Amino acid sequence: MKKRYTWLFAAMMSPVVLMSCGGNEAAQQPVNPAAMAVPVNTYQVKQERVTGKDTYPATVVPLQEVELRPQVSGYITNIYVQDGQRVKKGQRMYEIDQSKYRAGLQQAQANLQSAKANLARAEKDLERYETLAERDAIAKQQVDYARTEVQTARAQVASAQAQVQSVSTDLGYSVINAPFSGTIGISQVRVGAQVSPGQPLLNTISSSDPIAVDIVINEQELTRFSNLQQGKQPDSLFTIQLNNGQVYPHTGKLRAIDRAIGRQSGTTTVRVEFPNPKEVLIPGMTVSLQVLNQDIGEQLVIPFKAVSEQLGEFYVYVVQGDSAVQQNVELGTRVNGNIVIREGLKDGQQIVVEGIQRLRQGAKVQVGAPQQGAAPPAGGAR
Repeated sequence: MKKRYTWLFAAMMSPVVLMSCGGNEAAQQPVNPAAMAVPVNTYQVKQERVTGKDTYPATVVPLQEVELRPQVSGYITNIYVQDGQRVKKGQRMYEIDQSKYRAGLQQAQANLQSAKANLARAEKDLERYETLAERDAIAKQQVDYARTEVQTARAQVASAQAQVQSVSTDLGYSVINAPFSGTIGISQVRVGAQVSPGQPLLNTISSSDPIAVDIVINEQELTRFSNLQQGKQPDSLFTIQLNNGQVYPHTGKLRAIDRAIGRQSGTTTVRVEFPNPKEVLIPGMTVSLQVLNQDIGEQLVIPFKAVSEQLGEFYVYVVQGDSAVQQNVELGTRVNGNIVIREGLKDGQQIVVEGIQRLRQGAKVQVGAPQQGAAPPAGGAR
């Protein structure tokens, strides 16, 4: 009986011993280093000719724009312009009923003539009284009264002249002329409409040539644009790309930088002036303003997909021997699918462009076929 149990125990332990032996042999087998290397594809860093541009969303704004509002009361009797018409400075546009203002002017002019006649009489009386006073033929008090009357008459003339000026101004306000050359919008009133000082809005006039575009920049870029404003600006420094992809044929000049940085936004406005002879640019239109930057000429260009970001810093993997090493880089202009590298790389270095997701600092790599050059960088975008 005891022998039978001994045989059974030996049979049960045999597989365990065999498994233990097999596991030790497997653990002792050498690992192939090539099997641990990460397969990657690389790209050789090289220089490309680049015209670097930063792109900003921009809004077209007129250099001059005025709301046309009435300054006197009455009815609109004439409208001399068509909606959307080009007008010249001083051109007549709207007329308010002038009948009461003409009558008021005539009355004021008549009052002025009366005041002048009264002044002339008072001056003659004073002259006569002063002659009599020299002969002691009149009381001195009478002469004083005559002098006072002359002063009063002169004040009445001045008041009448002011009244004529006031009524003449109102009569002038009854005709609304173009304050500058430009384009008017769609009229907000029609003939017969009643108006009063300030109400309603009649129309809006804006200048069209030249015109401007406004962009918003953050305070970190303020020094750059201030230097551009103070220095000599290249002809092609500012260009416009329209929404249909076409490039506007005229270049611009930096006109103004707003006076302050917004306390909450941390931004300010920059205004660039452009010729607009054919009125292609319309106030309120959105366009893209392109500004030349430092990435001009021969620059190091790599595929953008080779760049990784961590905690706000950018880096690439540089192949050194059979390992990949992280290298921090300073990015420049984005050029199609490529990016300009301003600092961090040298011409001829090999960087990883595919297989980055599996890499860590110092990881072994198995390099495949090098990538060919990327698309030719004809221009840049921010």
